[in-house]
Amino acid sequence: MFLGKIWNAFAAQMNKLANFFWTADPIAQLQYEYDKAVDQMKEGREGLEQYRALVERVTRQVEGDRQHVASLEARIKAYLKAGERDTAAKFALELQKAKKEFAENEAQLKLHETAYNNNVTKVKHATKKLGDLKNRIKKYDAELKLSRAEAELAKLAQSFNFDVTTDFGQIEDVIQDKIGLNRAKVRVAADLSGEGLEDIKREEAVEEALAVDALREFEIEMGMVTPETAGVKADDKELGTQRLEQTAG
Repeated sequence: MFLGKIWNAFAAQMNKLANFFWTADPIAQLQYEYDKAVDQMKEGREGLEQYRALVERVTRQVEGDRQHVASLEARIKAYLKAGERDTAAKFALELQKAKKEFAENEAQLKLHETAYNNNVTKVKHATKKLGDLKNRIKKYDAELKLSRAEAELAKLAQSFNFDVTTDFGQIEDVIQDKIGLNRAKVRVAADLSGEGLEDIKREEAVEEALAVDALREFEIEMGMVTPETAGVKADDKELGTQRLEQTAG
């Protein structure tokens, strides 16, 4: 009783281990069963070939018996025609034995032929089943791989949730910050490249206006023109000076 319990516990553990391997890689298990069946089929075919050799041997034996019976019948007829009844009787007795042996061998041949044909039918059916199993293994393998890929894609799609609370969302924020910093550098560089242009333009305008006034004053002082001919009045000159000062400011 104690040994029985130990054996039952051992069998349960082995069954658990077998179930683990079955569920770990079912395609490999199917392939293993298929390969094992193919090996058995090869052995069965070899046995069938040997059995067919036996059938052929019995067939030759039956054919020999048929020829022997025919030969005895011909001899008996010949001896009867020759009037040698005693010799014909001896061959007649041998003919009875030959016919009995021929009938037994012929019946045995029929049994062998029937058994052989039945086995051929079974092997053909098993071969077709093996072909179907092979196709199913390929189909299951493809479907299993596809389902695994779909599961990984589904899990990946779920992971690709760009929420700020997820790792992807935080990484995206870092990337956006880097992009913003790079754009800021470009903007600062562009702004710095135009710094002081307006001041420079204003200074150039002031200098140009001062140069025009200085030239007019020089022409007036030299008597080359008069204030009236120059078209400059004192008030206009003061207003122009104020405008220049405002522009310079």
